[in-house]
Amino acid sequence: MFSFAHMSTVIPTPVIPTIKTARIYRDGVDIIPPHPGSDWTRFVCISDTHSRTFRIPTGDVLLHAGDLSSWGSLSQLIITVEWLKSLDHPVKIMIAGNHDLCLDKKWAQPIYGLLPEEVQQARTYVRSQAAAGLHYIEHEPFRFMLPSGREWKVYGSPAAPLYAQGSFQYETTDEARVIYNRIPKDTDILITHTPPFMTLDTTSKGKHAGCHVLSNKLAELRNCRLHVFGHIHECAGAQINTDDPFRLVDCVSVNAAMAVTKKAIVVDLLNW
Repeated sequence: MFSFAHMSTVIPTPVIPTIKTARIYRDGVDIIPPHPGSDWTRFVCISDTHSRTFRIPTGDVLLHAGDLSSWGSLSQLIITVEWLKSLDHPVKIMIAGNHDLCLDKKWAQPIYGLLPEEVQQARTYVRSQAAAGLHYIEHEPFRFMLPSGREWKVYGSPAAPLYAQGSFQYETTDEARVIYNRIPKDTDILITHTPPFMTLDTTSKGKHAGCHVLSNKLAELRNCRLHVFGHIHECAGAQINTDDPFRLVDCVSVNAAMAVTKKAIVVDLLNW
């Protein structure tokens, strides 16, 4: 039984435009209504928590789009993972980001300040949380079924274009294609650390920092209902993409970075 405690009984019109199959609420800005019922799945989207903990709304599924830690140490990672485990969402899914050095096998070298055993320990640690309902995915798919009988197909990737020193980064278009070509075409929910190009990716300097290759891949994901990412803290928010006549469904894009807003974004999707 899902817990809907602490929800308002007032059902507002969300500030962000909605469609018949999706509703979006910004915690701390919109009044979040009660769970709409078994015909819907409530996703709570967060990212870029950087070893800090926050008050998070309840829901069916918690999605964390990376930068679990502040500067990539195992001790910082543990703070976030133990906090996520304490939350009461029945399904919780997390990916890494460019700050999560101890989860990237490429950083398992003393010259980078991390010992191989620390990286191995960190990777084993996050994988061991599945029994507690917290699932770590890295360039891989994950499926889960809710009590309603709705199965959701998720794919998660921690990758991002190169920016200074960091983990899970790529430098070339060819590298990006190899990474994103692994996403199954029947993906319902996509979690990446980087935004796609021109979607909630504007930096404080006015630059679009998202990935062109990821944008092109999204155009092929005709069934994708929700894309959650972070990375660009100052462009946190959500939008519904309804301008592609070739899509089978409308896709909700969420930049769930909490580093600036300190608030989660809630997305209700109709189960169909």
